[in-house]
Amino acid sequence: MLQKKKSIFGDKAFYLMVLSIALPIAIQNGITNFVNLLDNLMVGRIGTEEMSGVSIANQLVFVFNLCIFGTVSGAGIFGAQFFGKKDDEGVKTTTRFKIVAGFIITIVASTAFLLFGEKLISLFLTGDSNGGDLDKTLYYAMKYLRIMILGLPGFMLTQAYSSTLREGGEAVLPMKAGIAAIFTNLILNWVLIFGNLGAPRLGCQGAAIATVISRYVELGLVVGATLKDRDKYKYLKGLWSTLVIEKKMLKRILKAAAPLIMNETMWSLGMTALMQCYSTRGLNAVAGCNIFSTISNLFNVAFLAVGNAIGIIIGQLLGAGKTEEAVDTDRKLIAFSVMVGIASGILLSLLSPIFPRLYNTTEGAKTIAMEMICAHALCLPLFAFKNATYFTLRSGGKIWVTILFDSAFLWAVSVPIAFIISRFTPLSVVFIYLSVQAGDILKCILGYILVKKRIWVKNIVD
Repeated sequence: MLQKKKSIFGDKAFYLMVLSIALPIAIQNGITNFVNLLDNLMVGRIGTEEMSGVSIANQLVFVFNLCIFGTVSGAGIFGAQFFGKKDDEGVKTTTRFKIVAGFIITIVASTAFLLFGEKLISLFLTGDSNGGDLDKTLYYAMKYLRIMILGLPGFMLTQAYSSTLREGGEAVLPMKAGIAAIFTNLILNWVLIFGNLGAPRLGCQGAAIATVISRYVELGLVVGATLKDRDKYKYLKGLWSTLVIEKKMLKRILKAAAPLIMNETMWSLGMTALMQCYSTRGLNAVAGCNIFSTISNLFNVAFLAVGNAIGIIIGQLLGAGKTEEAVDTDRKLIAFSVMVGIASGILLSLLSPIFPRLYNTTEGAKTIAMEMICAHALCLPLFAFKNATYFTLRSGGKIWVTILFDSAFLWAVSVPIAFIISRFTPLSVVFIYLSVQAGDILKCILGYILVKKRIWVKNIVD
């Protein structure tokens, strides 16, 4: 029995090794999400309509962000290999691809937001107006979105540069720039949302201006550092001398990037579709979901960090040909991830009646937020297991399997469940949410079977 327990849970040295990788990831993401929480609280203090409008507009921007992430991640596969070969021209080529593809995505997104912004936002305002004014919510959402469009190029260029730096082993500079941007955003929010230090009180417009400025601060710090130390970042010298990419290389990058871009795009659209289904239950539901998602993102950090650690640790073991050690270690990592999910769920449930009270919104929205937080806390162990199996499969290079596991499942199972319940029943938003998460039990079973079958136990670098 003791031997079996050790095979599942591991020893002290095992946990120290895992924490050495997972903890820095959790700290960085935790800082980001904690400041986002404070940012959201500031907007939440000015009223339900403003908070809901900002939440809906950010849901649209979220789709753009993940499209950019997919683009830079796909090109980054080649960027990392070019770094390994010490091929500076190859690195420049992949960075140029990120910039050109990013500009195309930015132009498409900006045009869509400008021309169809009101229609897109109105999709989230199909429920009753109980809890606030729908027209006011649309008004605030559009004001916020129009300003946020100005920050899209800055975000895209930052991701292009930062991803290239990370591929070359330079993770500190992007992290410092990101943290500086986060605190810039936080301070400017306090000044511009509430009109402190003699500034005008701009409400949700102030929040958008603060975000846009912080994105260009981050870009300036990253680009400025690469220009200041040209010898260290010689692979970026002459980056802008041309944006033409050789046709053969373009095809190779597109072949690798296309699956990731598709997955990130489809996943973000699927999450947006789920949010739209929740919004059919009225403005209180929109406000409640905004509150719930902000605090839940903070508590997701722990098990997501363990998932990233799984990808790194198992990938290294597979690359070294230590297949049996990889299987044994993965079993322990999955168990650890579930334990982290249980602990996070307990702590989150204790905060569920307290956190919504910090917002200046209706009692109905606060009640929905509390119920959604409790529901999420209940599901956290499930999410932790699902995330752990996802990263296990990805560590073995099973990209298409993880796409089926990720965005394809979302559209084939989760979205239809939410759509049917939201359109054809009077059930509450909390019931819709729990029904969607219940569908994830199928994903956990599928993940367990695939991990057990060891289809991921593969060395892809030999």
